[in-house]
Formats: sequence, C-alpha cells, structure tokens
Amino acid sequence: MSASTHGPTCFKVPVATLDEPHTHEIEVTKSRFITWIARCSTPDDAHLLLELARDAYPDARHHCPAFIAGPPGEQVDIGFSDDGEPGGTAGRPMFQAIDGSGLGEIGCVVIRYFGGIKLGTGGLVRAYTKAVLQALDTLPTEEYVVRLSLTLCVDFSDEHSARYWCEQQGGQISGVDYGADGVQLALAWPAGTPLDIDALSRQLHGTASLKDA
Repeated sequence: MSASTHGPTCFKVPVATLDEPHTHEIEVTKSRFITWIARCSTPDDAHLLLELARDAYPDARHHCPAFIAGPPGEQVDIGFSDDGEPGGTAGRPMFQAIDGSGLGEIGCVVIRYFGGIKLGTGGLVRAYTKAVLQALDTLPTEEYVVRLSLTLCVDFSDEHSARYWCEQQGGQISGVDYGADGVQLALAWPAGTPLDIDALSRQLHGTASLKDA
C-alpha cells in the first residue's frame, strides 16, 4: 500500500505558538506597527490569535489579520482583513507576504498605533508589507511532516516486531488495542512514505493487514 495525501507531504511551519507568538515592531512616520506571528493549524487558531492581540493592545487603532491555516498554497482555509484601513492596504499585502514565504499553518496580526501622520494608500501597503516581511526574517521555523492515521492489525506474537519495523520506517505508534483476534496498532504514518505491508508480513510469524483508522 502506498500512503498518499493531497498537497505537500512536508513543509515548514512557525515554531511560535498562540501562547508565545513571535513579535517584531517597526516605526513608520511615527506610526507603530507591531507584528505577531504564530502557528495556526485552523481558522479558529487564527481568530484566537487576533483576539489575543486585541486583548493585549486594546487601545490600538487597527488589528489587521492574515492567515494560511493549511499547507503552502492552501486556497480554502485562508483569510485577511484591513480592520478599518483603506481597502486593500493592510490585509491583502500581509497575506501576500506570508503566502510568498513558503510557510504553512501560519497566522499573523499587525497592530497599528497611529502616529498622527497619514501614510496614504501606497505608504500603508509598504508599511504593512515591511512589518510582516521583517518579522518573517527572524521567525523560527521547523519541518512539519503530514501523517496519515492508519490501523495495523497483527498477531499477538508479532507486536514487538511490527512496532520496531514501523518505527524504522518513520511511523509513530499512537495507540494500541488488544482484541480477541490480535493487536491493532494505531499508526501516524508519513504521508510521503509508501507502506509496504507485504515487506512487513515477510518479517512476521503471522500476517499483517492494514485499514484506515
């Protein structure tokens, strides 16, 4: 069996969490632009990041979000908002910056404190873009491996051998169930790695079978 999934099987994501977002601040013509970036696996994560930013900076004039809650190139779970800035001057350039980064599962919020001098539409686009790009420059990232949830069924006597084989192939055992007919191992299997059930069976005393979790 070949484990497969739609989209990339691994990609880089922010290390920063919702509890401890990555932050960066710039000043443009007396306006402060404070950028928060965190890993956001779902749109709900991105909405929570925005709420946390609003709570942390309640007196700021604008809290502009942008997010990609999926792999790079995600077309569905994405979003952005200008939050009162002129249309197209904040959220969209922010989104274009994170989209161009090649990162997945990323959310950002730029908090703006108005400095009393209007920047104009072009100035706002440049400022919001700069705020995100500079934050991305110092953002710690890590490799995320997409995994499929599968169930491997083996005889009781083969559990140890099956566990060892799966771990050698990069699989992770996330659970086990002992039934009357044998052992069911819950697998988190790398989506880009073929799972050769025949190769495993040749190393066991009994047989191995696979089913979707």
